[in-house]
Amino acid sequence: MKKTLIASIVGGIILFMWQFLSWTILNLHGPSQQYTPNQDSILHALKTNLDKEGGYYLPTAPPGTSFEGMEKIATDNIGKPWASIQYHAALEYNMGMNILRSLLASIVIVWLLSWILNKLANNNFTTTFTAALFTGFVVYLNSSYTGHIWYPSFDIRADLIDAVASWGLLGLWLGWWLNRPAKS
Repeated sequence: MKKTLIASIVGGIILFMWQFLSWTILNLHGPSQQYTPNQDSILHALKTNLDKEGGYYLPTAPPGTSFEGMEKIATDNIGKPWASIQYHAALEYNMGMNILRSLLASIVIVWLLSWILNKLANNNFTTTFTAALFTGFVVYLNSSYTGHIWYPSFDIRADLIDAVASWGLLGLWLGWWLNRPAKS
């Protein structure tokens, strides 16, 4: 239990620190958060034209549109601009709480993986490292990449780098820590 707890805390910090580096110092996700000098007028237009918070895909069909109607809208808009908007009525900035939630989520994620790894009968460094790396690929393919297929994102390469780097580093840690000989 103690070994898994330490694995989870240190591993959670590894995942969290990689994300911190990726989004800040390395700025791998910069292409998905670009600046425009028109931001004030765009935000004003959104506030004026959207009546509630939510995710919007433009252009799209109104609710109740037949399949044929949706198909016509899609066909008519091929080659034209489109947008995916996540609209929030008010900016909330609570960096401390966001950091805590992210760190706790990372610790839980590593605890879940450690629990699975501890159930393997013939676990060793290579198995643990490979399992962690494969988990990173599963997470990437099931979330970032699958979403990118339908709604291309500008930081898909950064997400892949995040998956390989963070889960690879985690695999190195867990491979060493979980497979150390028990002290007598």
